[in-house]
Amino acid sequence: MLTLLGACAATRTQEATGEYIDDTLITTQVKAAILGEPTLKAAEINVETFKGRVQLSGFVSSRPQMETAVKVARGIKGVSGVSNDMRLK
Repeated sequence: MLTLLGACAATRTQEATGEYIDDTLITTQVKAAILGEPTLKAAEINVETFKGRVQLSGFVSSRPQMETAVKVARGIKGVSGVSNDMRLK
């Protein structure tokens, strides 16, 4: 029985099913919020989430756009942190 329970537990590199669903929801909400922000080109910003931590990557035209994207992501419920891997083009 313990073996079965251990197989369902999350590890540092894997997520439990509930965490995966939460991360998918967070990713969707961050993408929607970025799309709703008129100053951002959403098609150039990639969003990934792992255990509540959002990673933003891609390209923006200015530092203010980068800061806005990070601020938008931080404003989403469930986000525990934001990693900014975006680049200026």
